Amino acid sequence: MTGFRPAYPLRTERLELRPHRMDDLDDLYAFHSRPEVVRYTPWPVRDREETRVALEKKLSQGELTESGQWLVLAIELHETGTVIGEVLLKWESEIDRQGEIGFALHTAYQGKGLAAEAAREMLRVGFEELGLHRIVAVLDDRNDASARLLERLGMRREAHFIDALQFKGEWANEYVYALLEDDWRDAD
Repeated sequence: MTGFRPAYPLRTERLELRPHRMDDLDDLYAFHSRPEVVRYTPWPVRDREETRVALEKKLSQGELTESGQWLVLAIELHETGTVIGEVLLKWESEIDRQGEIGFALHTAYQGKGLAAEAAREMLRVGFEELGLHRIVAVLDDRNDASARLLERLGMRREAHFIDALQFKGEWANEYVYALLEDDWRDAD
């Protein structure tokens, strides 16, 4: 495959998933600056300038040109046009058809099924458009809400790694969840 770019925006019942734009800065800052949102993300709490710098990098992450890259999309609420989070899909391996998903959502929008809606669409894109065979999600084992969300999506916990990495100054345990293409298709 020489590259992959979904037909944007990706629409779900309540959301549009699309590449980031510079005018997303205020909305992005609203959740990148919250400790409770970034507690389990690989980035720290960001001030406005740090969020602007991060956003500039995200502007080119609306397409995949080679394995190892992340598709990083804004989660925009249809109703208001507000960017309430981000959803990610990594093209891990072209040969092995492997991928990884991730997500982060502003606390004001959590617990409403919106992260699941966005993640479900990214699973669809990964399996049905990118042609992946297996998609994983890796998370801190203390992140109960995300673990429950992944299980609702039909992903199974395949691994539990103890003291797997240094994360924000402490040893962290990781869960690895996965879903196979056949399981995705059978669930439809």
